[in-house]
Amino acid sequence: MHALARLRVPLGFACAVLAFWFARPTMTSIAAGMSVAAIGELLRIWAAGHIEKGREITRSGPYRFVRHPLYLGSVVMGAGFVVAARSWLPGALVVSYLGLTLWAAMRTEEATLDARFQGAYAAYRDGRADRQQRSFSLDRAIANREYRAVAGLAGSIGLLVLRMKLGSG
Repeated sequence: MHALARLRVPLGFACAVLAFWFARPTMTSIAAGMSVAAIGELLRIWAAGHIEKGREITRSGPYRFVRHPLYLGSVVMGAGFVVAARSWLPGALVVSYLGLTLWAAMRTEEATLDARFQGAYAAYRDGRADRQQRSFSLDRAIANREYRAVAGLAGSIGLLVLRMKLGSG
């Protein structure tokens, strides 16, 4: 499980190449899909503006409602890509990739956090931890390198438009 979690980035690139190759986007599907993906990215930015990775069990912002808002945002972004791609094969790739790698990453991270913070994660997971008050910080989101996901989203839009143009020629 740990190995799969560690391989999620290179596996993601491999799946992305195949997904773009088999995509059959139109301007309408790109607009619809990227609207969905933008919602996922906004969730990721909100989460990245609250989390203090490796320093604590974050319980503010979206972490008050879900344990893994960054991953949830990624899933919403993946759903947006599937809509934009307008083809079942990229959809199957995205669902398989996200399902396997994020499940492995969540399990690995939860075990690591619980061990590192001596059961505090289990208390958070079980709803026994107090809420935390922290304001959103754009500086924190930038420090957490969320700009990379924003750049990836922008690049995906560009590649889908290119794929659309190449597919119609």
